[in-house]
Amino acid sequence: MSRLRVPPPVPNAPPLGALLRRYAAGSPLTCEPVDEGLLNRGYRLRTTRGRFFLKHHFDPETADPAAIVRQHRATRRLADLGVPVAPPLPGRDGRTVAVVGGHAYALHPWIDGRHRHGGQLTPGQCGRLGSLLGAVHAGLEHVMPAHGRAGPAPAESADPADTFALIDDLLTRVRRHRPADSFDALARHRLLERRALLERHADRRPPRGGAVGWVHGDFHPFNVLYRGDAPAAIVDWDRLGVRPRAEEAVRAAAIFFVRPTGTLDLRRVRPYARAYRRAAGATPSQLAAAVHRVWWERLNDFWMLRWHYERGDTRADSQFPATAALAVWWTREYDAVCGAFVG
Repeated sequence: MSRLRVPPPVPNAPPLGALLRRYAAGSPLTCEPVDEGLLNRGYRLRTTRGRFFLKHHFDPETADPAAIVRQHRATRRLADLGVPVAPPLPGRDGRTVAVVGGHAYALHPWIDGRHRHGGQLTPGQCGRLGSLLGAVHAGLEHVMPAHGRAGPAPAESADPADTFALIDDLLTRVRRHRPADSFDALARHRLLERRALLERHADRRPPRGGAVGWVHGDFHPFNVLYRGDAPAAIVDWDRLGVRPRAEEAVRAAAIFFVRPTGTLDLRRVRPYARAYRRAAGATPSQLAAAVHRVWWERLNDFWMLRWHYERGDTRADSQFPATAALAVWWTREYDAVCGAFVG
């Protein structure tokens, strides 16, 4: 991407002058939008004093300044424990959140690195990834306030009756979409297929989730930066919260290790899961229960189709084929998937 003169002539460009006056970060030289990520906006910023990552906390669900401060405090404390993170830089007033024009921003050091999908990792590196997530969970348990660990209670699992109603609504939207295209055809096929699976497995609805604790909330390949073979930083802590820990480990594996055909690379899942259990102190039974809940969640979840048909937002469309296929494959290979996480 070509470099842009400041102020950058891009949509929603950040107010660099007003922001950098709040930091001892020099004068802006170049600013480039970072394309990766579905929600918040980020910029690669070079100033007379170095390179930085400027984050615009844009997602209305996570842009509360108090929540952002909590995230920042957590990353600083995790860094003290040796977890690879990129804590934000304080401004001249000591604060790490700058609110300009009603929008919240944070300035982070720039971390050189690249994202790696699970298929690019050796089995040993998969184990290191599991250990890393386990260290995050164990570290958060140590540094976050004790009162947060007690609640909220795990959420109820999806009710198939609600899912059947959603499937019917989405099928109506697919049928009415004009001009019809190949995405519509695939969506219709997967919706009908999923309805049949749910009818067959409706009696397997799981109870509430297991033990809750502080979790990253969005642990996936775009939020882990590698330098060489080693993780350099875990980024994007917007979803930090109290939720079932083992389920985050399973969800992360279902993203890191999914193949384009919609199957999981169980050869890589095994060392990842073993290392996670050791680092987090999780038991095989906790992982087995988490596998069941995440499988059920995937079976009942249609957020990508809701974005497409309810919002007209197509940013997640490319992920839909593999994700939809995974729910079907996981149902068929349920015992093998469970075995990979607990063996």
